[in-house]
Amino acid sequence: MALVQAGLAVLDCAEPEKPAVFYKALLDARETDATANRVEIEGACGARMAFRRDVNATPPSWPRPENSLQAHLDFYVEDLDEAERLIVSLGGRPVDTKEASGPFEERGYSDPAGHSFTLRREHPTAPKQG
Repeated sequence: MALVQAGLAVLDCAEPEKPAVFYKALLDARETDATANRVEIEGACGARMAFRRDVNATPPSWPRPENSLQAHLDFYVEDLDEAERLIVSLGGRPVDTKEASGPFEERGYSDPAGHSFTLRREHPTAPKQG
């Protein structure tokens, strides 16, 4: 039997309720636990996340080149445009939506608390010609 039974991504933020609401809607998730300082969710796809209160938290600065990317999340979607409309309606913002080179189409965003994440098309596309 594995020593570790489960894991989840935990994001520090000043107000854990805000990103919890955002990711619950984005991932069609349900809240699995909540305290005054932490909210946990589980998405319909099985992704598990938690948001921990840290009153001194500052959002990451990606994609500014003078600061390194500390961590970010990737989500696979079938329709980038539809997902982007949902993200913006939930208070997220695009940060890097230019066409990506390589076999995957992807776009970068930040959630309402400033955490970075990337949307990638679920299925790779053929390499661009010309």
